[in-house]
Amino acid sequence: MEPESPQTNANLETRAIEPAVIAVVAMTSNGTIGLDGDMPWRLRADLMRFKSMTMGGVLIMGRKTYDSIGRPLPGRRTIVVTRNKSWHAEGVDRASDPEKAILMAGQGPIFVVGGAEIYRQLLPSCKEIWLTRVWSGILGDTKLSIDLSNFRVLEQTRVPASDRDDVPTEFFRLVRQNS
Repeated sequence: MEPESPQTNANLETRAIEPAVIAVVAMTSNGTIGLDGDMPWRLRADLMRFKSMTMGGVLIMGRKTYDSIGRPLPGRRTIVVTRNKSWHAEGVDRASDPEKAILMAGQGPIFVVGGAEIYRQLLPSCKEIWLTRVWSGILGDTKLSIDLSNFRVLEQTRVPASDRDDVPTEFFRLVRQNS
């Protein structure tokens, strides 16, 4: 058996695979994502979609978002980003900044789920955005602006208002172009 040539060895080198980082966000057309530390709407269809799409993944969120949920979500690993070194919660990992949270998450899938500051810091790393457009004029105290010009729509589904969904919504799955 002949030894492998240096060129063959070079071809066998593996590159680090970037994890799939996906932002999951619900927002109105005016950028509202929250009010008084919570979502200002009741959208059962969106919550069911969130659960099914994130199950088995890693959720990265800020401490205020975690506090609004109040517990780790079953079937998903939770990493909370906070600068408070003494903060801890049962069943939750803590990261001092968003980039460390990505490293801690491993190969994913990794879901960025809020709040506004975590989105602002990690959206440039996101290959996809799973956006729920909330068709309401609800005014909130937490806003987010997302530049979608570098994304293209892969999926789009309309959901009408119902007894379980306060307002109509539209689900989008967007992928970053040239990624």
